[in-house]
Amino acid sequence: MKIPMVPPKFDLNQIHKKNFFMLGASLRPTTDKGEYLHWDKLRHLETPNQLSANEWWLMTKLARSTIYKQLMFKDKNGMPFVLATTDAILQMLHSIDRSTGNAIQSPTSVLNTQMRDTYLVQSLIEESITSSQLEGASTTRKVAKEMLRTKRKPRDLSEKMIFNNYQAMQFVREMKKEMLTVDIIFELHRILTKDTLEDAKAAGCLRLSTDDIHVWDNQNHKILHTPPNSNELKERLNRLCKFANEVSDKGSFFIHPVIRSILLHFMLAYDHPFVDGNGRTARALFYWSMAHQGYSLMEYISISEIIKRAPGKYARAYLYTETDDSDVTYFVIHQLDVILSAIKTLHLYIGKQSEEIIKTEQLLHTNNALKNKLNYRQITLIKHALKHPNMHYEIEGHRQSHNVTYDTARTDLLKLANIDLLLKQKTGKAFTFIAPADLKKRIEQIT
Repeated sequence: MKIPMVPPKFDLNQIHKKNFFMLGASLRPTTDKGEYLHWDKLRHLETPNQLSANEWWLMTKLARSTIYKQLMFKDKNGMPFVLATTDAILQMLHSIDRSTGNAIQSPTSVLNTQMRDTYLVQSLIEESITSSQLEGASTTRKVAKEMLRTKRKPRDLSEKMIFNNYQAMQFVREMKKEMLTVDIIFELHRILTKDTLEDAKAAGCLRLSTDDIHVWDNQNHKILHTPPNSNELKERLNRLCKFANEVSDKGSFFIHPVIRSILLHFMLAYDHPFVDGNGRTARALFYWSMAHQGYSLMEYISISEIIKRAPGKYARAYLYTETDDSDVTYFVIHQLDVILSAIKTLHLYIGKQSEEIIKTEQLLHTNNALKNKLNYRQITLIKHALKHPNMHYEIEGHRQSHNVTYDTARTDLLKLANIDLLLKQKTGKAFTFIAPADLKKRIEQIT
């Protein structure tokens, strides 16, 4: 990855007298399109009012300086991080608040009651897989889902990373009502890195001065980021927890809850307090913060899935901040875009699933013997089985997928087998249920 060009120094002497009156019209923190651009991009654009690129940047920085808010965090050089809350940011926050103000909405009431646990399990699995893949895990999604749903023990490093991430997301849900402490962060990291580090003792412990930690661009063999010194980490983590817990901001300016969560994500990754697993810990901390502040819908989305589509943008958001006077606005805007994309993906998925559920129900309800006799979990399985002939289903996997008891899952599958919609076979002491190739025909022929 190419490191962004460092912007010119802020120097009013760069302004030519002949341009003095032209500059007033260019005094704004964004472009005419509302874009909050880094110098690395802005310098390539056509400049307004016959200004030079340097003059335009100077006016942009001057406008930003009037709306900058200094955060309680400092960079490794002792300079405070700053944030500019632009109109575009306010609009994105409004959209997120509107989208997450209620529980999952859908065209049918069954989605609001019976599908919630199913979606939650799916989102936890998706976030666990993609967050680990961002850090190098290479297991396929299909294999990873099978492992998590059947509780099979991880077979290699990649599977261990994904399994740990799933356990960490469960831990985050359990701790969402608790105040954040350094010990909680340590435990979160310990869960995420169990049996995956070269030195097992490093799990849940701060890196040491002897640990030569850098963020590398492995493709170009360049250092992208060197975090603060290890002797600062304890104080920086304490400050992070204080920021996470003081949501009222008494005596300070208001920070929107979503931005607060994004800043926790950023600072944990920037400080890089651990020898490994910092990115996964930072994203898990974001989920804790959103849940802690009442954004329950966030449990149903995967930010890592969106980040994974364009990991370069994720990395550049960090680099833009570090190369431009610790202006964290770049990272905040990127993450707001990620959240909105994840919410959109969720709603599209729900809409598609709703349509498919309705079609399956209509097929099932054409037979009076089945009408109104199958619950949502069974309908979901049949819908999946119609698309995946010869698919094998197990009781434990069904239980995990829908977050129900073992007996409930067993009853679901046995009933489907008893009416010949699944084939039952015994494997050792356990039953396996198989989707017949002629499932649709069997539905139509049941009397």
